[in-house]
Amino acid sequence: MVLDWTIEHLKKHGSESPRLDAEILLAHARGCQRIQLYTNYETPLEPEERQIMRELVKRRSTLEPVAYLVGFREFFGLNFEVGPGVLIPRPDTETLVVTLLEAAKVMEQPEMLRVLDVCTGSGCIAVSVAANCPRADVTAVEIDEAVVEVATKNADANDVSDRVNILHGDLFKPLGTEAQFEIIASNPPYITNAEMKDLQPDVKLHEPDLALRGGADGLDVVRKLVNGAPRRLVPGGVLLLEIGCDQAEAVQKLFADAGVFEPAEIVKDLGGRSRVVCAKNKS
Repeated sequence: MVLDWTIEHLKKHGSESPRLDAEILLAHARGCQRIQLYTNYETPLEPEERQIMRELVKRRSTLEPVAYLVGFREFFGLNFEVGPGVLIPRPDTETLVVTLLEAAKVMEQPEMLRVLDVCTGSGCIAVSVAANCPRADVTAVEIDEAVVEVATKNADANDVSDRVNILHGDLFKPLGTEAQFEIIASNPPYITNAEMKDLQPDVKLHEPDLALRGGADGLDVVRKLVNGAPRRLVPGGVLLLEIGCDQAEAVQKLFADAGVFEPAEIVKDLGGRSRVVCAKNKS
């Protein structure tokens, strides 16, 4: 059937998850949920559905990301619009959101919690935090103006636009001179220049270099965040950064060298890999 043929075709063309890809594409072509592919397995495709599926498979065969083909990616139980130029949300980044929400729980004051999400991309972190923490007042910053529009639409679509303010600019520059936060979080570019060459083809060929490349050691933007965050954090405020799994020691040293943070802690993702570094501001 169509599903079986698509799985084999995508397997031959380099997909690392051909069954999942095929199911998502077929469900999109039919305008149904993935589970319905199995409850209505014998239902033939309509001519229009077949044409849509043919085009989707053709594009996926060139390793265009599935999320770009269907126009969205699920993250933290929510749907986020994505497309060319927008970094696709990863499950690993949910570790950052969980860590942030846990930090928010133990902060007794203030009544409204000011959160800053730097390098917001699709807005997946900012929107997920606002959706799961009613007292969070979130500011998000994104350097790519076109991506700001996508993040804004995602805040609207997930009904949190009243508590998510998305700014265009580089890191802390768009903020008011006096703006401070209880929590600052970021999933910055952290792939080294050498690692960029070895990324999966669908990532390397299609996802934005600006959101991935972190310089020779992957820490160019991380350094700026660690050095710039203290004046933007209230006393006892927390900085949380997603990192590459082999960068924990180097990033902990950056925090220590800054001289204003308590010892940085490492949080591991569900795969047991170092994924988030977090530390409190001393003053």
